Amino acid sequence: MSSQSKRQRAYQKAVAEIDALELPQAVDKLKSLNESLPKGVKASSFDQTVELAVRLGVDPKHADQIVRGSIVLPHGIGKSQRVLVFCQGPNVAIAEEAGADHVGGKELADKIKDGWVDFDVAIATPDMMGVVGPLGRVLGPRGLMPSPRAGTVTQDVAGAVKEYKAGKVEFRTDSAGIVHCVVGKLSFDAQQLTENADALLNLIRSLKPAAAKGQYIRSITLSATQMPGIPIVAA
Repeated sequence: MSSQSKRQRAYQKAVAEIDALELPQAVDKLKSLNESLPKGVKASSFDQTVELAVRLGVDPKHADQIVRGSIVLPHGIGKSQRVLVFCQGPNVAIAEEAGADHVGGKELADKIKDGWVDFDVAIATPDMMGVVGPLGRVLGPRGLMPSPRAGTVTQDVAGAVKEYKAGKVEFRTDSAGIVHCVVGKLSFDAQQLTENADALLNLIRSLKPAAAKGQYIRSITLSATQMPGIPIVAA
């Protein structure tokens, strides 16, 4: 096992004894970690992605307890997503005009079957699901399979493309009942990160399954790509 870098040790020391914080204070603490680095220890040279991890009191083995959804965050996520659209006819021009990076049908499906997955979001019109359906084994494990529940199987191609280009993100409980979702970049100001995270948490709260028993939100952690997690009060 490789030893931690001086930067990682400094980060860990800075958060070692903190209790769960309210969301605004947790954001401030995360953003201040680079300022706490000792002299001679440099901060990361790239703009780190900030993520929320929310552990829920659900059993994702049961379909009626899976929590999933999508949201256009108030301040986006700090990057332009690469959007692929499966469509035909007039929708091709509509998708291209809306800003889609890749537009097509069977030819795109064949590329994906050969291992190409150079995109972040896949959208499909309902009439293309015969082409898209067989791609489930490739796209499903990567979270890229178009789905009506996520709004990525739709006739409104232009609206879907624009939403994802504006920073729409999807989330779903993993096998441990945890939702992981990007809420921005470390370069965002504290208010932007707080508002993005708050919007996501409010949506997750509203999606509590009727079958879920006991405490719904069990823990919340805010982190960045190379930074330790900051616990947030799970109210």
